[in-house]
Amino acid sequence: MYIVAIAWIYVVLLMAMSETSAVTGVLTFVFYGLLPLALLLWLVGTPIRRRRLREDAEGVDQAVGGRDGKDAEAD
Repeated sequence: MYIVAIAWIYVVLLMAMSETSAVTGVLTFVFYGLLPLALLLWLVGTPIRRRRLREDAEGVDQAVGGRDGKDAEAD
């Protein structure tokens, strides 16, 4: 997935460098390259973020609810 992102940035960078004005080049790079790529990577990464949050929550539940044998119990 990252190879596609790198290739897209490369193509957009070449497009931006071929523009006639520096302002047009920067706008081309931002609106054709950075913003769409950031949106794509954010959308593709959503399942991974959700899975990590779920695993972290399960780990906290196990740590809080589990018995570690260190607590003294009444005789």
